Amino acid sequence: MSEVLHKYLPEHAVIPCFELIKMNHVHLKIVKERQTRHGDYRRHPDGFHQITVNASLNKYRFLITLIHEIAHLVAFEKYGRTILPHGPEWKHTFQRLMIPFINPQIFPHQLLPLLARHFKNPKASSDTDATLALALKQFDERDTEKNYIFEIPYGSVFRFKNGKVFKKIAIRVKRYECMEVQTGKMYLFNPNAEVELLPS
Repeated sequence: MSEVLHKYLPEHAVIPCFELIKMNHVHLKIVKERQTRHGDYRRHPDGFHQITVNASLNKYRFLITLIHEIAHLVAFEKYGRTILPHGPEWKHTFQRLMIPFINPQIFPHQLLPLLARHFKNPKASSDTDATLALALKQFDERDTEKNYIFEIPYGSVFRFKNGKVFKKIAIRVKRYECMEVQTGKMYLFNPNAEVELLPS
């Protein structure tokens, strides 16, 4: 397992992650990309702990996702199955498990202050922290055909990953209001959503 982890994690995170996996009896499955989630944790009826993480994640996002899911397991085991999945018990557990990894041997210097801020009150998904999500995306294998929605001009027409075509209209607080061209319905997009810019 530790040889496999070398492919997906920063070098100095491999041994501590392997120890966490062993200590918590995790069956880790690395799976093809799912659009809706980076990873998940399931406890099977026989008590078997399974964590899945998307193989397509860059090594820093893979690490955050793996610890996020281990935190679910640890929090449920410690506080009981009735706690909220992303409630205070999970947040505290995630913070405690993640702190040893937030150091310059593991993460690039430019990510450290963003991670420190994020982990003061971790969210259900790091994608909802737009600043951190954008910083993490720098390390993705980038599809040059894609743009981030915050980069394209207002009035631009773009295709989203679900195949639907939208027009960028306005910004509302931290998200962008876009109109689906076919129906005229309005939708909100995170600034770091990847889209394909279409000729207008």
